[in-house]
Amino acid sequence: MTVRQQTGPPRSVAAPVDFTDFYQAHFHRIAVQLYAYLGDHAEAQDLTQEAFCRMLERWPRISAYDDPSAWIRRVAWNLATSRLRRMRTAVRHLAKQREEHVPGPEPDRVALIRALATLPEAQRRAIVLHHLAHLSIAEIAEQVGAAEGTVRSWLSRGRAALAGQLTETRAEGNRA
Repeated sequence: MTVRQQTGPPRSVAAPVDFTDFYQAHFHRIAVQLYAYLGDHAEAQDLTQEAFCRMLERWPRISAYDDPSAWIRRVAWNLATSRLRRMRTAVRHLAKQREEHVPGPEPDRVALIRALATLPEAQRRAIVLHHLAHLSIAEIAEQVGAAEGTVRSWLSRGRAALAGQLTETRAEGNRA
């Protein structure tokens, strides 16, 4: 006579319970346990639902266990513990992040940007490339495909327009 050893949880002799009945009988109880553990009602319900979804995929096998509620409870608690671990890791990561406070632009910079915006595009590009990108007149001419004399003209006109606008802005600021 050959004796087969059973692997896995012990099998029940009773007929399997309907999944819907099992769900209705156990969902609330497990969700309440997870709520007490996590402190978040919606999260507890989501994790309980996830555990039941996993159970449904394996229902024909799990329904034959002596205590299917032990399986669902263990899976739900494992999911909750994993969620807490991920949240703690995220909180530790966020705690290590430093908030950088960058001062806003100075009033002079704001005035310059506004004044540059009023210039024709060619003059504005020449001013920016020459004074901010530190390109020579020859480099600007090559980049934009214009003669060096044209670039000099753009720079001259652009500087004159900026000087007029920035002088007016400064005079208005002094009157206030």
